[in-house]
Amino acid sequence: MRDYRRARLDAKQRVMLLLRAMAAVGILAWFFYRSPIALIPLLPVGVLYAKKCEEDIARAQRLELERQFRECAGSLQTALAAGYSAENAFRESLKEMRKLYGAEADICLELEVIARGLEVNRSIEEMLASFAERSGSSAIEQFREVFAIARRRGGNLARVVESSAELIGRQIEVRAEIRTVLSGRRAEQGIMRVVPFGILLYVGMTSPGYFDCLYEDLGGRAIMTAMLAVYVAAYLMGEKIMRSIEEDV
Repeated sequence: MRDYRRARLDAKQRVMLLLRAMAAVGILAWFFYRSPIALIPLLPVGVLYAKKCEEDIARAQRLELERQFRECAGSLQTALAAGYSAENAFRESLKEMRKLYGAEADICLELEVIARGLEVNRSIEEMLASFAERSGSSAIEQFREVFAIARRRGGNLARVVESSAELIGRQIEVRAEIRTVLSGRRAEQGIMRVVPFGILLYVGMTSPGYFDCLYEDLGGRAIMTAMLAVYVAAYLMGEKIMRSIEEDV
């Protein structure tokens, strides 16, 4: 079963990720050292950048899973309100999700796991617990907890699922609004990352040889190494701040 805390990449995405990491290492090697030999010690930076890109993809996939689960919860509430048992409500939801997203959608695959588990007498609570853990989603984990309590205490499942679906929907809407607000900051952050390279390129083109002293002796390389460390540290700090804002919702 899939672990949604890690990105699922197809062959094309893996190739693109590799090319992006190689391009990042190549740019750093040229701007900071003007030497192909620098590609080797800079490989860890490429690995770090690839990992960051992979985490971004995983986060986007988790957000899509939450969006699909919101619709699934709404379908479950409708089935429960119509008088279906919890087990049959999940089976009916699977049919609806297949129509809405297609059989290969993540939510459909998870509902199929639950449907197969019901056939061998596994409890819904057990399978939801596994799904919630693998999803890495606080919204799905909250749904699992509320659903388990309602089942255990004999609560109104239809009402509980309806409330959970509304909560998940509000969380998704708030996150979407925050991402919209942060998109401007992301754009500014991207511009600031490019500015140092633009300055180096401009000065290098208008005043050939101006920076030669930074690439030809040990002192110059030490300065550029220090600048590279500052640049990478600023990059990581900026990413940490943005991620903390997004994940605190």
